[in-house]
Amino acid sequence: MKLVVAIVHNEDAGTLVDALLEREFRATRLHSSGGFLKQSNATVMLGVEDDEVDEVLGIVRESCHARTQIVNPMPPIMEPGEFFMPYPLEVEVGGATVFVVPVERFERL
Repeated sequence: MKLVVAIVHNEDAGTLVDALLEREFRATRLHSSGGFLKQSNATVMLGVEDDEVDEVLGIVRESCHARTQIVNPMPPIMEPGEFFMPYPLEVEVGGATVFVVPVERFERL
């Protein structure tokens, strides 16, 4: 038995959960935030048998895609009289970070 924890972009979370449910995997979606841009993410957790891990990872790959986004950097803390001109940056967001963790015991109550 494994615990699969996927941290995904909020825009991809609904598609991922729908795809998992369509293939009869039960998943729990938690709202989370953090990372480079401090944007909203979703953490999707599910318990699966060892031989189902590759199928779940395939579903995550199909559902979660990286994309580019233009952001304005936060200005640094400046001394009075200093001038900071922010330039928009193009960054890659999305995709998924997945952890597969062994589970000693799993019960559905």
